[in-house]
Amino acid sequence: MSGADIGLAVSVFLACAVEAVEALTIVLAVGATRSWSSAMSGVAAATLALAAIVAALGPALTSLPIGVLRVIVGGLLLIFGLQWLRKAILRSAGLKSKHDELQIYEEEAEAARAAGARPAGFDGYTFTISFKGVLLEGLEVAFIVLTFGANQHRIPLAAAAAGLAVLLVIAAGVAAGAPLARVPENTMKLAVGVMLSSFGMFWGADGAGASWPGGDAALLAIVPGVLIAANALAWNLRRGMRHIAADRAVPAETPDQAPVSA
Repeated sequence: MSGADIGLAVSVFLACAVEAVEALTIVLAVGATRSWSSAMSGVAAATLALAAIVAALGPALTSLPIGVLRVIVGGLLLIFGLQWLRKAILRSAGLKSKHDELQIYEEEAEAARAAGARPAGFDGYTFTISFKGVLLEGLEVAFIVLTFGANQHRIPLAAAAAGLAVLLVIAAGVAAGAPLARVPENTMKLAVGVMLSSFGMFWGADGAGASWPGGDAALLAIVPGVLIAANALAWNLRRGMRHIAADRAVPAETPDQAPVSA
């Protein structure tokens, strides 16, 4: 297995694990509050829809010329990767609240309780929330599986990495019986953002005709470079916020009163 294949598998695994944790929180909340059977039905329907999307789009992408495919894939990965990086940097700097699975669970459970009495049979509310949660979180994973897999002509490898991540998250969720709040989700999101951005730059430039020194080995410099740049931006933002807070803490000087004439 080449370095690009390893990077593919790791990127897809981490991205899928993050999205699976978020989907698990939604399913646990509505399932425990209203109906497990309806929640599982929503999960199954969303999984089938995602599998159909991957099966339909995978062959179409792999049929494109490799140069065109890498430009398209590189651009899309940069768009998604920079979004992940932006959020991770803002969270690290304290400008955006960190993802809290316990809080999200409580909010989803409260919304489920407020939705009214649970019917005796099929619960449309629970099905819809589970279906929507899994589908929305899974669409981004499907995109990553398709782009990484099609670009390397290794869709089965990408799908296997995604499937392993889902199985591990489900097993951990069943064992814990609660949202996976201890998973270092924000750190994983930073890692995914770094990987997506790095591969996006690499494949986009390669598809446009640029030649990277060392070929795939250039990723060994690109990935750490993006990580260092992201941490530097976060550090600079944190320092700026500390300076702003310090300036606000200093009391404003009051002007001297003019002397009163006799």
